[in-house]
Amino acid sequence: MRLVILRSAIDDLSRGYDFYEKRNRGLGEYFEDSIYSDIESLRVYAGIHRKVHGYHRLLSKRFPYAIYYEIEEDSVRIRAILDCRKNPTWISRRVK
Repeated sequence: MRLVILRSAIDDLSRGYDFYEKRNRGLGEYFEDSIYSDIESLRVYAGIHRKVHGYHRLLSKRFPYAIYYEIEEDSVRIRAILDCRKNPTWISRRVK
């Protein structure tokens, strides 16, 4: 499976990195590595996750984040990487 991370998801990841890095130096890098590890797992497990807001949702193993993605032929397109602590209405609007 080919993984495609859309610009919107990269921006989400960058905001998460900044948030955690401000809390504790080095934590932002750990956050980013953890999310990329979760994304890499989609090469094997893409499509098994429950659909939420019209997209498959993978919950991160180490951080309260969700990875929203869709499958198109032989690729996985990652649309958003969002903090699950946000208002559900905001998340719904952001994903759509």
